[in-house]
Amino acid sequence: MKKLQRLELLKDFIQEAVDRGATSVQAVHQYIADLPFEALEQTGLIDAEKSALRQKHRQTIGVVYDAIRRINRDIGQLISDQFENLEESKIAASRIAPAQAAAAAPRPAPMPAAADRKPAAKKPAAKKAAAKKRAARKPAAPPAD
Repeated sequence: MKKLQRLELLKDFIQEAVDRGATSVQAVHQYIADLPFEALEQTGLIDAEKSALRQKHRQTIGVVYDAIRRINRDIGQLISDQFENLEESKIAASRIAPAQAAAAAPRPAPMPAAADRKPAAKKPAAKKAAAKKRAARKPAAPPAD
């Protein structure tokens, strides 16, 4: 398993733990917040009309913990997006690397345009192999008197 995949699984694990933790703490918070309201109702100090205060308090607690869960999701999404960007940049880098290697290879110098070319230097002509000597030459004819 790749390192980024392990990190993303760890991120998911932590995100799920925070979500479950927020839900558990919310339940405990609401239970503890309800205790004074129950005691006041049992003594008759809060009637049915004023019990709406209890419901408002529960809603406020719910809003706070919903915000915690929403922020947890948003941060998780942000981190997941960053992991995706890292993976895409690695893929792009692996695709660019061969092209960069080819570009870095030495290239032959381009041929100059016809007008820019210097006339080619003439090479000395190759000497032809000497013809085989003929056997004996006839002596030249004596001059006529």
